Amino acid sequence: MGYLVYYGHAAFEVGVDGKKILIDPWLSNPKSPVKPGDVKGVDLVIVTHGHFDHIGDSVEILKANPQARVVAIFELASHIASQVGDESRAVGGNIGGPMNVDGLRIALTPATHSSQHGSPTGVVIASSEGTIYHAGDTGVTYDMKLVGEIYRPDIALLPIGGHFTMDPVEAAKAVELLQPKVVIPMHYGTFPVLYGNPARFKSILEEKGIPVEVRILEPGQRYEFKF
Repeated sequence: MGYLVYYGHAAFEVGVDGKKILIDPWLSNPKSPVKPGDVKGVDLVIVTHGHFDHIGDSVEILKANPQARVVAIFELASHIASQVGDESRAVGGNIGGPMNVDGLRIALTPATHSSQHGSPTGVVIASSEGTIYHAGDTGVTYDMKLVGEIYRPDIALLPIGGHFTMDPVEAAKAVELLQPKVVIPMHYGTFPVLYGNPARFKSILEEKGIPVEVRILEPGQRYEFKF
């Protein structure tokens, strides 16, 4: 059984195939119920792009979990690993061409955003228990149709906050392009400028008749899956 835990903003813990993964681990965000030092036994830290609210507490977490490696676009993975003091812990890739990492297939996908240290990305994690797509920070893009066709994500983690990313209207279009089984909204409500509302997002999907299960998770809530 796979699982994920939402820690607020864009931060998730994912457990698949016996691996513990943190994605965009800004665990010191105002919505998070845990602190960086609370998470132990981490195998991989995946970072979608170089903004502070996504790099988050990666360096501290990697230092506290010496077996863990960071996965990101090449320049960003190298930068984070250099901050940790061990560049061998970087798994740097690029957009397209899935990487084989600890028995998982991990692919970086296009994102329309900005970033220090390389291009912004989303990420697909394919495991025996299901395939998860974390879109990172992005506007809606027709590339999502290719992500849906090639990787067939079971779960899509999509930003809905607006201003810096998709809002609920655009995120609903992303669901239409991706066609996941389950969608979980993220990147909303952390700051006043992130106005997107998950209830509005769900209602738009219902109005459009898009066949998807919407899971609105509170920070700290766990969702288990097996596809």
